[in-house]
Amino acid sequence: MKISIITATYNSGATLRDTMESVLRQTYTQIEHIIVDGASTDNTMDIVRELEPLYQGRLRYVSEPDRGIYDAMNKGIAMASGDIIGILNSDDFFTADTIVATLAAELADQEIDAVYADVHYVDDSDLSRSVRYYSSRTFRPWMMKLGFQPAHPTFYCRKSVYDRHGSFDINFRVAADFEHLLRLIYIQRIPTRYIPLDCVAMRTGGASTSGLKSHLRILSDHLKAYRKNGVNSNLFLDASRYVYKASEVLNSKVNNIRNRNNRILTER
Repeated sequence: MKISIITATYNSGATLRDTMESVLRQTYTQIEHIIVDGASTDNTMDIVRELEPLYQGRLRYVSEPDRGIYDAMNKGIAMASGDIIGILNSDDFFTADTIVATLAAELADQEIDAVYADVHYVDDSDLSRSVRYYSSRTFRPWMMKLGFQPAHPTFYCRKSVYDRHGSFDINFRVAADFEHLLRLIYIQRIPTRYIPLDCVAMRTGGASTSGLKSHLRILSDHLKAYRKNGVNSNLFLDASRYVYKASEVLNSKVNNIRNRNNRILTER
């Protein structure tokens, strides 16, 4: 079973090496890594070409202007030859060398179309420091009416599902991933499975995590997604998830303090 991992890049030279090396370290060998670059002007493509020989023919890439990250992801989906498709952003990396093998083992069950798991956010200046843990454990399809979704970087789905139900709608500026999952999970009810696994480390400051304006755009896109798919929700319901997000951040801070205190006690 071949798994196509798609990475969209644009001036990603500062982080892309970590992403690519985490793919190269995976113990699962039937991986096709597809990099879709939006005509970067930094050293992004230099890194791609430098690491290309290490893939031994399992890397495909293109560099050309596009209409944004979701357009790039759609190009990658069209290029993909794998049975399964996953997205790994250019500032994210796998948390262990066995992640893809674990996902593949679950997807060997033909009764399910997709799997998802957990992620954690890290401080860009200290990748060992977790600032928030996002667990998909409690997710249920009805919760999408409240703006919740499984952690998208952990969502690995059969290509046949994309063929049947379409890819990302590029009319959504920052939350086409939410609209896509709403379409697949809430509307189409594809069979999915949660895996209790921390799959991906995500740097803070990405397209969906940076600032008040970004969150307002996300809210706007969510409301647009509900209207497009005929889902009965509203601004108040969707915004309620921020209470849950705040608790995740608080829990991460408490855990960091606890871990730091334990280290101090151990060193004494």
